[in-house]
Amino acid sequence: MTAPPQTLAAALAAIRERMARAAEHAGRDPATVALIAVTKTQPLARIAEAAALGVRDFGENRVQEALAKFAPPDDAATETVTPDGADLIPRSGLTLHLIGTLQRNKARRAAGFFDTIQSVDRIDLLTDLERHRAADAVTCPPLPVLIEVNISGEAAKTGAAPADVPALADALRGCPHLAPHGLMTIAAPGLDEVALRRQFAAVRELRDRLQVAHPDVAWSELSMGMSDDFEVAIQEGATMVRLGRALFGARR
Repeated sequence: MTAPPQTLAAALAAIRERMARAAEHAGRDPATVALIAVTKTQPLARIAEAAALGVRDFGENRVQEALAKFAPPDDAATETVTPDGADLIPRSGLTLHLIGTLQRNKARRAAGFFDTIQSVDRIDLLTDLERHRAADAVTCPPLPVLIEVNISGEAAKTGAAPADVPALADALRGCPHLAPHGLMTIAAPGLDEVALRRQFAAVRELRDRLQVAHPDVAWSELSMGMSDDFEVAIQEGATMVRLGRALFGARR
């Protein structure tokens, strides 16, 4: 007999408990780790339910999909893409993260719509985001960004090679309308725990070196860990975990 599907409230409670145990195992305060609900392909009702349950950080992979789900931020004059603005998820009290690959032709929309962009991995993209954010500088504060690191070295994955991250960090410091906040990564799939820890620790150590090189910047965020490996990521220093399947179940 198949067990009934878990309610979103129960799934969220179980995830928060697992996050807390992982943090405490590493001697960390669970409050220092944020849950980002990955809402790719999720319907509006499901996202609204998560927000009603207290989720405050949401991650979208594609700019167009985010535009069709979430209302514009209060301080940005971004057009809605549906005729009925009431159908969009209100942004008040929420933080919307772009966690997927950003193409340069979407940089203008992304710069004015997201609260954080976690997938910056090349200098030309930084240049585009800086230019577009500068155009809205009167109404928009500097845009928080994370540098995406391809720590696994997989050719099919996006992200900057670890050796290229210092140059990206230097370029980011020259973008006054962007605010460096840390690093993001995706571990290789199918690794055992030892190998997982090695990859996550390498990103943490890279972040620590950036902090030494740029002591006036708080490289405070480490966005790493997904549904299959978030507990290990927390134990290795993650401050954000990006969870879709663990929270919402299999994608529809």
